[in-house]
Amino acid sequence: MAHNVIAEAKRCLNCKKPMCRTGCPVNTPIPQMISSFLNGDIKSAGEMLFDNNPLSVVCSIVCNHGNQCQGHCVRGIKGEPVEISTIENFVSSHYLDSLALTKAEPNGKKVAVVGSGPAGITISIKMAQLGYDVTVFESKAKIGGVLRFGIPEFRLPKTIVDRYEVLMRKLGIKIKPNITIGKAFGVEELFRDGFQAISIGTGVTWPISLNIKGETLGHVHYGIHFLESPDSYDLGNSMAIIGAGNVAMDVARTALRKGVKDVKIVVRSDKYSASKEEAEYAEIEGAQFVYNKTPVEITDDGVMFADTIYDDEHRVVGASEKAELMPADTVMICISQRPSKLILSDTYGLEVNERGLAKISENGETSRPGLFASGDVVRGAKTVVEAVETSKRVAGAMDAYLKTLP
Repeated sequence: MAHNVIAEAKRCLNCKKPMCRTGCPVNTPIPQMISSFLNGDIKSAGEMLFDNNPLSVVCSIVCNHGNQCQGHCVRGIKGEPVEISTIENFVSSHYLDSLALTKAEPNGKKVAVVGSGPAGITISIKMAQLGYDVTVFESKAKIGGVLRFGIPEFRLPKTIVDRYEVLMRKLGIKIKPNITIGKAFGVEELFRDGFQAISIGTGVTWPISLNIKGETLGHVHYGIHFLESPDSYDLGNSMAIIGAGNVAMDVARTALRKGVKDVKIVVRSDKYSASKEEAEYAEIEGAQFVYNKTPVEITDDGVMFADTIYDDEHRVVGASEKAELMPADTVMICISQRPSKLILSDTYGLEVNERGLAKISENGETSRPGLFASGDVVRGAKTVVEAVETSKRVAGAMDAYLKTLP
């Protein structure tokens, strides 16, 4: 982080063709925001950020800035790019503290938002501002989804998520915690009770398994579950992490903080899939990377790994016959996640693809009239800012749909 936000903002060249904005998935008006900030109008700068992206303060912390806004800054061609994330965080955090949102007059139409992760928060705020009566259904005791239960505290303080809950309630959004749609009741009952449009944003919370022998043993866990409540696990002194995405990096860094001495991130290929920044943090904090190893069996003592075999085009095609044991007190599986089937499979008229994800139109409409979907439940495990980008379009489509109804 830059020590002097103002000095960093003054480094912005205010380019006529801002590549930083092109690199942002949600097209944040970065030069205009910085100009307003430097002109002393921090409120206007914050309003730009929030209107474009209600989760701006979150994205300023967790986005892969090196691949997005900062990675496209022209100053980075021959030197250091402007630390846009630092400026955005300062401005958006200040604005969130003093925010007094206005909203349209109530229109009497009810909207249900299922899930309160990045997609659900974005859609509920946008729809409430448009005058809709919004109710959020959350399966856990607190809102936030992946923001609260999937990103460690050292990366995203939970107090930030708490601020969004306060904001949502001020907008008149009703929040029903500990309700899983598909258990006590489902989509049909929501339509029955007067909700005229429903948005599904339940994310991808079910881990994908390896389907190898030993996966059910007591010391084998899934990273997405571990990150929900790390204190619930007896980890021992050594850990083998199978998978190399951002979840694996978060698991490694969390385990090291919990006192695990020997943490190995085992990669099937010759490169990790996590962002460079997250991988570098994991390594500098003590995690070791082991490449070109494929798990073939898990035992009470650790994991049997074989060498990965590639074809002539360097595609993974299998594993060697010989396997060696990598000792580990705990094994964490972090190869990816998929959506819960509770709502997607049990909702009449809702089509899903071969990956179990909801099929939608460009504007988030599912095959069922009045039912929309957004975020990871549509695209698979993606980033917060990508969920926001999709959800803004979905909120617009829901508004357009509801205006056609009496």
